[in-house]
Parts: sequence; C-alpha cells; structure tokens
Amino acid sequence: MSSLNPDKVKLQLVELEQQLFQPETRACPERLAALIADDFEEINAAGQRYGKEPVLQRLPGEQAPKIQAGNYQLRLLGPDHAQLLYLAIVTRAGAEPAYSQRCSIWRRQQQHWQMIYHQGTNCAAFDAAFLQG
Repeated sequence: MSSLNPDKVKLQLVELEQQLFQPETRACPERLAALIADDFEEINAAGQRYGKEPVLQRLPGEQAPKIQAGNYQLRLLGPDHAQLLYLAIVTRAGAEPAYSQRCSIWRRQQQHWQMIYHQGTNCAAFDAAFLQG
C-alpha cells in the first residue's frame, strides 16, 4: 500500500465520486462507462442489486437528483484498491430529501480509477453541517 498517497487518493476519489453526482456526467453513457468498471456492482437503498449495464441504461434517462455529500473517509484496501465512505443527502424532484451512508470501492488500473462497487444505505436524517467534515 505504500505506493498510494492517502491524501492524494482521497482528493482524486472525492472528485471522481462528485463527478457522478453531476447531471452532465449522469446523462453521458460514455463518461459513465469510463468511471464505472465492467465488473461494477451496486446495491441501492432499496436492496436492489445492479451491474454496470443497467446503470448505464438507467442514469442517462432519469432526472438527476441534487446530491449533497461530505464527511468523506478513505480506507486503502490494497495497492490498487480504495474505499470511500461518506454521508449524502439526495433530493429528487417533488420528494423529501433522503439521507444515506454511502460506500464506494475504487480500483486503479494504469493510473486510472474506476468504481467497482457502490452501496447506499438509508439512515436517520442528519444536519447538513455534518457534510463539512
């Protein structure tokens, strides 16, 4: 794990994670395909499990929610794997905000990071000030 600088990796992965929150990224299958690995798995807050292809089909056609996230924590899992944990508030049009704890696992190949796993678990509402940490 000594080849990875934790501070640098955290900055890189937070930036990539936040790109996935952006409507322009979510609307672009090519950009999504570059950020998400072919062996990607997601378990959403409802407990449904998805691979890459369903995500690439779903996201470009849906109205992107507003996502506020913060309190990012990084765990290095190996020489080319890292886990990003964070809190999020997701607001969809016409709906109440949903609060969640989220986890993404990223893999580095040839200096390029791709998400291989993501899970969001609903949690009790929290003050948005917690996102600053």
